[in-house]
Amino acid sequence: MAKSAALTFSDPDGYSAGIGNARINLTVTGAGDFKAWLTQLKLKHLEVYRCCESLPRIAYISLPPEYMFLSFPVGTLSLISDGFALQNGDMVLHSCGERTHQRSNGACQWGLISLSPEQFTSCSKALTGEAIAPPCASRIIRPPRAHVLRLQRLFAHACHLAEAKRKLIERPEVAITLEQEMLHAIIRCVAADEMDYNSKTRHHHAAVMVRFEETLARLIDQKFNMPALSAEVGVPERTLRMCCAEFLGVSPTRYLLLRRLSKVHWALRRADPSTASVAEIARNHRFLELGRFSVTYRTTFGESPSVTLQRGP
Repeated sequence: MAKSAALTFSDPDGYSAGIGNARINLTVTGAGDFKAWLTQLKLKHLEVYRCCESLPRIAYISLPPEYMFLSFPVGTLSLISDGFALQNGDMVLHSCGERTHQRSNGACQWGLISLSPEQFTSCSKALTGEAIAPPCASRIIRPPRAHVLRLQRLFAHACHLAEAKRKLIERPEVAITLEQEMLHAIIRCVAADEMDYNSKTRHHHAAVMVRFEETLARLIDQKFNMPALSAEVGVPERTLRMCCAEFLGVSPTRYLLLRRLSKVHWALRRADPSTASVAEIARNHRFLELGRFSVTYRTTFGESPSVTLQRGP
C-alpha cells in the first residue's frame, strides 16, 4: 500500500532525516529562521519527495548503494548540483551510492525520486527495446521539453495526491497506475537526453570534494590551516580552493566555519535557556574566543547567540 505524508520542519537535522534513505548534511548559509516543507510518497518501486526550503544552504548528500536517484529543481528557483547550475527542465541522474554536493543561493524547491536499478533496467528494456544500465557516475540530463513537462505534471500530481488525496492514493489501482506512468516518464527522459555535459573534470572535482568532506568529518573540531588541509585531501591548495568555489560557493575555511557555526546554532536552539549558557555551548564546540565568536555568529545568523538561546526549543 502506498504511504504518504506532508511534513513541516524548523530543524535541518529532522528535515534531512525525512528524505528517504539518503544521508544529508545540511549547512544553512543565510540568516533567518529555517523552515522546510517535505512531501513524501512511497510506492512499491518508487519513492517521491518534494522538498521546499526557506534559506540558502549547502547540502552534502550520501545516497544508498541499493537505489538510483533522480533529482531536479522545481520551478525557477536556483539549484546548483556539483557546481553545475541547473535550469528548469534539467535533471541529475545519480549513480548508486553516490556522494554529491547541492546548494541553493536562496529559498528553493526541488524534487527527488528513488527507484531500484533492477526495475529501471527491466522497464527500460520493455519500453525502448534496450536495457539502460544505471550510470556509473552522475549524469546531467536535459530531455526534450515534451518529456520534461510530462514528468513534471506527474510529479506535481503525485505530490498533490500525497498532500490532499491520501485516501485516493491508498487505492492499489491508483498507486500502480501512477507508479507505472512515472517510471515510463523517467525512462523516456533518460533515453531522450539531449545534454552533452558530463566531463571527466567535473567527476574528478567531485572526487576531490568527497575526500574534502571525509577530511572534515575527521578533523572538524581541530585547528588547521590551508596547507595542512590540502595535504590531508591530497591536492594542491589552489585545486582545493577552486573545487570549493565551484561546488560550495565559498572557500574551504569559510565552509568549515559555517559547518561549525551551524552545529552551535542548532545546539543553542535545542538547549534549555534556564540551565544552559552561550559560553558553555560555544566551548563545547571549540569556540574559545567568545567575543569573536559572538560577532561572527551575529553576522552569519542575523542575531546574537544569546537571542537564539532565549528563544528555546
